[in-house]
Amino acid sequence: IANINRAKMTEFREITSGLQFPEGPIAMPDGSIILVEIERQTLTRVHPDGRQEVIAKTGGGPNGAALGPDGKVYICNNGGFKWGVDDGLNHPIAPSDDYVSGRIERVDLETGAVEVLYSECNGHPLSGPNDIVFDGNGNFWFTDLGKAWERELVHGAIYYARADGSLIVEAMHPLAKPNGIGLSPDDKRLYAAETDAGRLVAWDIVGEGQLSRQPWPAIEFGDLIMAPEGNVRFDSLALEANGNICVATLLTGGITVASPEGGVVEFIPLPDIMTTNICFGGPDLKTAYITLSGAGRLIAMDWPRPGLPLHFLNK
Repeated sequence: IANINRAKMTEFREITSGLQFPEGPIAMPDGSIILVEIERQTLTRVHPDGRQEVIAKTGGGPNGAALGPDGKVYICNNGGFKWGVDDGLNHPIAPSDDYVSGRIERVDLETGAVEVLYSECNGHPLSGPNDIVFDGNGNFWFTDLGKAWERELVHGAIYYARADGSLIVEAMHPLAKPNGIGLSPDDKRLYAAETDAGRLVAWDIVGEGQLSRQPWPAIEFGDLIMAPEGNVRFDSLALEANGNICVATLLTGGITVASPEGGVVEFIPLPDIMTTNICFGGPDLKTAYITLSGAGRLIAMDWPRPGLPLHFLNK
């Protein structure tokens, strides 16, 4: 693990609080942060002064978000959760009673209009779309976490889709609760974080919607980038410009930074075991915006290295 000043790295400033399980932050050029509130079922803009403004009411469970080439926000909607509170922290506990399926939605930031782009693939309903990333061609990859009931589990998957609604491909299935997703700086490699396994894995992209596969019986496994020891769970992720992968880490609470060559670079502890998402913005993309979802907070902190510019956002 790299030698870092942990006291300095854990200093942060709170932008706002009182959010209802925020995730999917997008650092906008005007200094605002657009994010989802899963429990509140909204796409929300947080202004630099902390003021919250609802852009759209999506229903279900808006989970991950990304700005597309058309200037609209694309949302992974998991279909909705029931909620519980333990030790003062909010968290999902089960699918909502009105859950039917998951979906990919597109939101017009000017009007707040919400349209459903995809709700199935080859006749199979989307279960729990979770996180999303755009490639340089204007199309996107997304994870489907799957769905867990008390005694039933629907496996997760990774999908590729065109932003115009004309194609959706199941690229990798079955997977065990794939969550965060990201692309390497050259768009040639796809990363995904597996929640319960606490693993970060990667695949080479070998065609439109096609990922490299390992020999049987490890067909869907991908290349292992890191799997820290101990009781951790992984959530969303973002990349640094140098290719490092920053994974929001549950249970321990913080950000685990991995090298694309494999292994942990460093761990940044934060005061919420439901640390769920990270994105980069600000001057030189050296400000990290992080959702502390259990406590409903959005925070910002100085980051020692610049984040990777996102297609259609930070260029």
